[in-house]
Amino acid sequence: MGGRFPRVALTWPVVVGVALGVSLLLPAAPAAAHNSLTGSDPRNGARVAEAPARIELRFLAKVDPNTTKITVTGPDNVAALGGAPTFSGSRVSMPFKPGRAGLYVVDYRVASSDGHPITGEVRFTLTTGTPAESPTASAPAVPPSPGTGPTSAAPEPAGTGSPTAAVPAAKESDDAGGRGWLWALGGVLLLAALAAGLLLRRRSAGR
Repeated sequence: MGGRFPRVALTWPVVVGVALGVSLLLPAAPAAAHNSLTGSDPRNGARVAEAPARIELRFLAKVDPNTTKITVTGPDNVAALGGAPTFSGSRVSMPFKPGRAGLYVVDYRVASSDGHPITGEVRFTLTTGTPAESPTASAPAVPPSPGTGPTSAAPEPAGTGSPTAAVPAAKESDDAGGRGWLWALGGVLLLAALAAGLLLRRRSAGR
C-alpha cells in the first residue's frame, strides 16, 4: 500500500499541467480565426516624396478576393486606385494613380475564416504631386467713376433750339408789329381826310 501513494502524488502535477495548457490554448483558437493587417507599403503614417507605382497590404491570413473590398482616395476625395487589385496569399497589391500632393487613405474590408469582417485604413502623405489648378475668377466689372457719363450727348429737350434758330423767330415777331402800326396810321389819316372833306362841304353849303 505504501508504494501507491507516490504514484498518486506524481499524477496530480501532470493533470494540473495538462489542464493549464489546454486552458491557455483554447482562447488562441478563435483569435487565430480573425484576420488582421500586419503591414503595408507605404506604411501607415508615412510621408513619401515619390509616388509608389503600387500599394501593398499584408494580412495575417490568406485573403479571399471575393470578400475583399479596397478603395484608395486622395485629396478632395478623388479616387486614386489605378486598376484592379491582385491577390497572392495574404498579400494584396493594387496600382496607384497619384494626383495632387496631400493625404491618401487606403480603406480595406476583408473577411476572416470564421466569416467575421475586418475593416481598417492605411494613411500616408504624398509630399509632391500634380499642382492644384487655381480657379479662374472673372474680373469684377469696374463701376463708372462719379462725374463721368456716356460719351454720346443727351438729346435736347423739345422746344429748345440753338441761338441761330431763335433769332429768326424774334425778327418775324418784330416785323409783324411794325406793319400793324403802319395800318393804324393809315386809318387815322384816312379818317382825318374824310372829316376835312365833310367840313369843307358844310361850309360851302352854308354860303
